[in-house]
Amino acid sequence: MMIIIGVIAVIALTILIVWAIDKFIPNKLKAPISILLWIGIFALGYLTFNSVYDEIKFHNIKKERYAAVIENLVDIRDSQLAYKEVNGKFADNYNDLIKFIETGKFAIIERRDTTVLDVQKTRAYGGIRYTKEITITDTLDFVSVRDSLFNKSTRYKSMMNIPFAKEGTTFALKAGLIGDEEKKLPVFEAKAMKRDILHDQNLDLVKKEERAFSVEEINDDAIKIGSMEEVKTNGNWPKVYDPIKNQ
Repeated sequence: MMIIIGVIAVIALTILIVWAIDKFIPNKLKAPISILLWIGIFALGYLTFNSVYDEIKFHNIKKERYAAVIENLVDIRDSQLAYKEVNGKFADNYNDLIKFIETGKFAIIERRDTTVLDVQKTRAYGGIRYTKEITITDTLDFVSVRDSLFNKSTRYKSMMNIPFAKEGTTFALKAGLIGDEEKKLPVFEAKAMKRDILHDQNLDLVKKEERAFSVEEINDDAIKIGSMEEVKTNGNWPKVYDPIKNQ
């Protein structure tokens, strides 16, 4: 919006200058002044075009990179949820998480309701037969965590790397427990700083992006999933960025 306002202001100023030259400048000076004016207009137009084009190019680059980053974060989240299902907590490092993916197994279980004798109640009432409903859980088989989450893909081996960032830059990963002493709940968080994702882009545009605030934008200086302050496993991005495979 600011760019559009700027362009309108430049056009209005140009019209005003042309009018002033025609009305107040002597005829013998109009030609050289007009030449200088046109040079200035072309220069200003070029700068304005570049400014608009740079914003558009940055926006497209940003969207492409954020989409790749979010795909990795979703893989980390799915892996963490599987880890918690088996271990009762989240992993606080990638070595444990990857080892679990490669060696861990899910139990395939079957639950069924049945009726059995309530021995305690039967004894309490002098032998009158009482029954109760219980749920029996049977383990039918085990299935590989890797096959369940990633099929034949090995992308889990690089999911910790931030796409487009400098080589060796990984998502910051934390895990722990929150709550009172009587009820501790496991939490985790993985995040990538926008500055790392866009490290090779115009610094002014990156700083502006870090301050972005819109329902269609990621309103933070980082892209993250999970939280160390509350029990949540969703990300901080709008639905427009959701990977297709998870829609």
